[in-house]
Amino acid sequence: MCGSAMRFITAEAKASAGRLDGKMREKTLTMDTLNPQVKAVEYAVRGPIVIKAGEIERYLEEGGTKPFSEVIKANIGDAHAMGQQPITFLRQVVALCTFPELMDSPSFPEDAKWRARRILQGCGGHSLGSYSASPGVECIRKDIAAYIEQRDEGVPSDWENIYLTTGASDGIMTILRLLVSGKDSSRTGVMIPIPQYPLYSAAISEMDAVQVNYYLDEDNCWALDINELHRAHQAAKQHCQPRVICIINPGNPTGQVQSKKCIEEVLHFAYEENLFVMSDEVYQDNVYAPDCQFHSFKKVLYEMGPEYFSSVELVSFHSTSKGYTGECGFRGGYMEVINMDPEVKAQLVKLLSVRLCPPLAGQAAMDVIVNPPQPEEHTFKQFHQEKSSVLGALAEKAKLTEQILNAVPGIKCNPVQGAMYAFPRIFIPPKAVEEAKALGMQPDMLYCLRLLEETGICVVPGSGFGQKDRTYHFRMTILPSIEKLNVLLGKVRDFHIRFLKEYSGLE
Repeated sequence: MCGSAMRFITAEAKASAGRLDGKMREKTLTMDTLNPQVKAVEYAVRGPIVIKAGEIERYLEEGGTKPFSEVIKANIGDAHAMGQQPITFLRQVVALCTFPELMDSPSFPEDAKWRARRILQGCGGHSLGSYSASPGVECIRKDIAAYIEQRDEGVPSDWENIYLTTGASDGIMTILRLLVSGKDSSRTGVMIPIPQYPLYSAAISEMDAVQVNYYLDEDNCWALDINELHRAHQAAKQHCQPRVICIINPGNPTGQVQSKKCIEEVLHFAYEENLFVMSDEVYQDNVYAPDCQFHSFKKVLYEMGPEYFSSVELVSFHSTSKGYTGECGFRGGYMEVINMDPEVKAQLVKLLSVRLCPPLAGQAAMDVIVNPPQPEEHTFKQFHQEKSSVLGALAEKAKLTEQILNAVPGIKCNPVQGAMYAFPRIFIPPKAVEEAKALGMQPDMLYCLRLLEETGICVVPGSGFGQKDRTYHFRMTILPSIEKLNVLLGKVRDFHIRFLKEYSGLE
């Protein structure tokens, strides 16, 4: 018998002997030794409610019975999972990049082929399976800069300030890693809107930074109030060093679109208080209210004049996951970095190089979004029809959601001006609040669990996003088809009325 086999048998015998003695090797990684910052992380969008929804789905698949036949997951902005069809042209370009032999197929339009060839020429070995430079494929970065210049009506964009990312989340996490430093009262404070997208609170917990909440004004359609920014900043300076302000526009989960005046006030505030600005603009194509318009923070900063445009540090984020494409699975995105210290920018590139590069398929998808078919191209008509159809349906569903929810006693829903979500305020009777506390959970968690168990509808409690004390909400996506959304909203209405009767004794 060879020596290695003997060693294996000896180790196996020792392990068996250890078990016979009733002793087992202790695990190195336990809840006691786990990084405490990881334990502090919470992410409501995929939290306990969603886990419970998965359990119910499996129960139904195995033949179990419930008062409903399916679980409707309205908890996350996953457009394709909700039935939205892909944009044909985007998929054609990515397919050609992935399998270049399709270039010979007459089924693919020349508009898609020349874009795919150009992308592949920028890839090592002309293959999407290669690594790119850490900031991304150069021609794609240039296309993004051209798109930003066109979007912002001539405001210059330097392609070397563009960095491709693995979805917007990757870019947000990367920038926060650069910003978080210090100890105790000098620890970085990160100003975030409340309600907020839980990525921000999760990242702040993981990095052991200090979360500085500023509350959006629910009574004013979730507008951002400059006085509230000053209040939050002044209070935070007592225990940390606020260094960065995060804005989500259009808003998630609140669906508001910030006015140009509001953006000017935020940028002036950041200038005066020497704050780094992070502008999450992944829903920039999702504006539905006729009296609202998307204004990029960069364009507004430029229009405020050279004193502001040359000094305020700003990073803006975009993604393939939202908009009219909804290509979440490609994990494509980019960030544009403005006024970053050159030495710090070198550190950013170093940090990006550690993760090698974002997925090239996602980079290719991002390129199609910023370089879509033009009116003179053969593919424009179909592309324009598909894009208009998606955005038109979302606008219709935004209005429908607001109207139906506002007709329910005890529910108030602000207009869904943009993005993909409604964040209605719900009245929860005191008796239900007391029951939730006795069960050790938030009242809106009890509400959402009951909603799931009785109707099969999965939404996220507002406590997962943050809310003012003694107010309760839930977030739901408006992505399901019109037919399914009508069913969902009808079930929410009927459930809410039953819930009020049960806990208030109303008839």
